[in-house]
Amino acid sequence: MDTEYKFLREIDCKQEAVRSVRFSVDGSYCVTCGSDRKLKLWNPYKPVTLKTYGGHGDEVMDACASCDSSQIVSCGLDKSVIVWDVSTGVPVRRFRGHAGPVTTVRFNEESSMVVSGSRDNSVMCWDVRSKAQEAVQSLNDAKDSISSVRVSDHEILSGSFDGKVRTYDIRVGQLCADYMGDAITCASFTRDGQCLVVSCADDVIRLIDKDSGEQLGEFRGHIGKDLCLESSVDCQDTKILSGSADGKLWVWDLVSQKVVAKLSGFKPTKYATVSISVHPQKNCFLASNGFNILMWSTSSHTDDE
Repeated sequence: MDTEYKFLREIDCKQEAVRSVRFSVDGSYCVTCGSDRKLKLWNPYKPVTLKTYGGHGDEVMDACASCDSSQIVSCGLDKSVIVWDVSTGVPVRRFRGHAGPVTTVRFNEESSMVVSGSRDNSVMCWDVRSKAQEAVQSLNDAKDSISSVRVSDHEILSGSFDGKVRTYDIRVGQLCADYMGDAITCASFTRDGQCLVVSCADDVIRLIDKDSGEQLGEFRGHIGKDLCLESSVDCQDTKILSGSADGKLWVWDLVSQKVVAKLSGFKPTKYATVSISVHPQKNCFLASNGFNILMWSTSSHTDDE
């Protein structure tokens, strides 16, 4: 049976261009990062702004909520990584080790460590619980800007414009690198952790077996236009999702590799859909588009939590 997707709402974030949108770990709220140097915490189902966080000196590029939703980590073009107390809105840590703009950031599963990626070609690991200002580890294998980082229970995954996706096994200190043939704009794990979803600048999304490096599928049709587009799997590992320069959220069937949906809002847009986030437990999607975020769900889900 074909999945039907329902457009739920469009939210004007009022923070200039929205650089990224992220669901919290439990999916009850989301964070948006703006070119106005601010982050906003939302209940996207209502929709209401819960808090605004100001402290970056330039555009905020990415953010991630901690596992217990008590903290948010963000990064920006000001080269800094900031850990915020969610309830007070106060920065509790500010890390300044990167030599270039920081474009991607994640907590580890226990939220004891922050992993950040920068245009200085490095991935850095920061201990949130210690008072140390220096990075615990700096991974300097990439030859070009880091476009994305993801963290599993024992691995760090990075995508770089040098065309390589790198998986660091923290338990054994091992690095595995796979060359994709073109600059990588986003690399992420599938939900089962067996495969990698890799978006490349040649407008192809590749499904890669994580252990063997074998390519299992290609997903095409969306428009890249040299944008740093994000991709993901849905929460059941059955669909591939991607932003696109045509302003739509593209959806492919993972097995057949066929396009099953091109999701848009109620009104036409001249902006690209760049950042996407999938709810952790159900097929509800958020995507940034210009000054707005858009929200869809599968028809079996209601739009209220």
